[in-house]
Amino acid sequence: MKKTWVALCVVAAAGAGGYWAYEANKYKLPGIVQDWKDPVQPNRAVVWQQGPAKAHATPPGGKSPPNIILIVADDLGYNDISLNGGGVAGGIVKTPNIDAIAREGINFTTAYAANATCSPSRAAMMTGRYPTRFGFEYTAVPVEFAESVSHGEGVGPHKAIFHKDLITPDIPAYPDMGVPAKEVTIAEAVKAAGYHTLHIGKWHLGEAPALQPHAQGFDESLAVLGGAAMFLPEDDADAVNAKLPWDRIDHFLWANLRHAVTFNGGKRFHPKGHMTDYFADEAIAAIAANKNRPFFLYLAFNAPHTPFQATRADYAKLPQIRDHKTRVYGAMIAQLDRRIGDVMAKLKEAGIDDNTLVIFTSDNGGAWYTGIDNLNAPYRGWKATFFEGGIRTPFFMRWPGHLAPGSTRADATGHIDLFSTIAAAAGAKVPADRIVDSEDILAGPAKRTALYWRSGDYRAVRAGDWKLQVTKRPEKARLYNLAVDPTERRDLSASEPQRVAELRAMIDAQNKGMAKPIWPGLVEAPVRIDVPQNAPWKDGQDYVYWTN
Repeated sequence: MKKTWVALCVVAAAGAGGYWAYEANKYKLPGIVQDWKDPVQPNRAVVWQQGPAKAHATPPGGKSPPNIILIVADDLGYNDISLNGGGVAGGIVKTPNIDAIAREGINFTTAYAANATCSPSRAAMMTGRYPTRFGFEYTAVPVEFAESVSHGEGVGPHKAIFHKDLITPDIPAYPDMGVPAKEVTIAEAVKAAGYHTLHIGKWHLGEAPALQPHAQGFDESLAVLGGAAMFLPEDDADAVNAKLPWDRIDHFLWANLRHAVTFNGGKRFHPKGHMTDYFADEAIAAIAANKNRPFFLYLAFNAPHTPFQATRADYAKLPQIRDHKTRVYGAMIAQLDRRIGDVMAKLKEAGIDDNTLVIFTSDNGGAWYTGIDNLNAPYRGWKATFFEGGIRTPFFMRWPGHLAPGSTRADATGHIDLFSTIAAAAGAKVPADRIVDSEDILAGPAKRTALYWRSGDYRAVRAGDWKLQVTKRPEKARLYNLAVDPTERRDLSASEPQRVAELRAMIDAQNKGMAKPIWPGLVEAPVRIDVPQNAPWKDGQDYVYWTN
């Protein structure tokens, strides 16, 4: 009997140990499952479809359709570029090539991301519609991600909330979280107008076959289908890595991401070298292949999103930055800027620079979890907040002969207007069978009266110079007059109750036309407005809860 009890205890202990081991490591499951389903193959050459050997002659008095390139950085903060005296590490890292796009065209100084995180923001870019119109309210993430993040966020007095009760059989599988196929993308619109459409880089708008770029209007797509990827293998001899031990998002990414891309929905394979270099090299090759026909290129770099990985050469150029993570981050941005310069140089070499509209932006503001201060200066807030720091974004357009160099525009615009602006430049049609929120801003300032944002119970509106943010956690309304207080330092809600009521009514009216989220926000986590995630919690720090 004694031996039996001992055996049972051993089995029970082993079972308990196995259970706890599983619980401790289940956040790694998405990467493990993906490796089993689609193992990463060795690098292979990408062969871009070749356009005509010669450009078609332009009829007398006619105009050749412009090529259009939309360049999107990932989590690039407003203060990460040097155009307005900014730059990483107090201006040590310069961005002359990104700055040149603004200086040689229009700098839209009051431009907004459509959301404060990447997936919904990109959904708006592609469709010209508020993503909440078609249920794309939250960034697409696996359930394991939400659970893992919720266990580590909120190390201070305010804890993260994991809504396990919302996990039901009705939740789409992670690959099915994306822009519904019935939506019309800008790629589909310009393709119908005769353009060859190309996508290179991050997608994050659905990984199921029907939601991938090649099924959403892109003739060719070299993609990171998810929200991030390794820039190099972690153990690559050329990689300088910077991990963020305080950040559960970073913890999840290092465990699950791979150094991998896919071409036109095929099997995953290793890119050649650092991802930023690879995407730039392939963009240059795609431009060369298509220089004699009108093309639309959506070039979506995944830099400088985490995980932080720089090349040794770029890291070595910044010895004056002492903080390791900031040095890696700065090196990534310097590399991004240099390679954007190479893409721009290719347009001139190919003889198509004068007939190419280039647009540059970032999907949202710099992230609080990086542990790096002042990414969005002079604005308050971060990615995952509707403060200006989370949604005010660089937004430049360059089109020689059409847009006057050195121009600035202060009218409120942004990602939501990309669809109609690109469509107008391409001579493409805007869908007439649905509400399209986008306007052609090259024809003049948008005629709308307000811009809106929503993520769960966190809502915001900008109407004229007035901006209202409404949160449930904490239960609060914040009102700012951006004309006199662009950095949102003075909350006027107590002294302007009537204006608060009017703007609340506008938010309520807007929300009546929105769709139910296709998938729920499983985690609510606190984001402090004025300090990064690794800063100590102190009494009185302002914060909001972000739902995803």
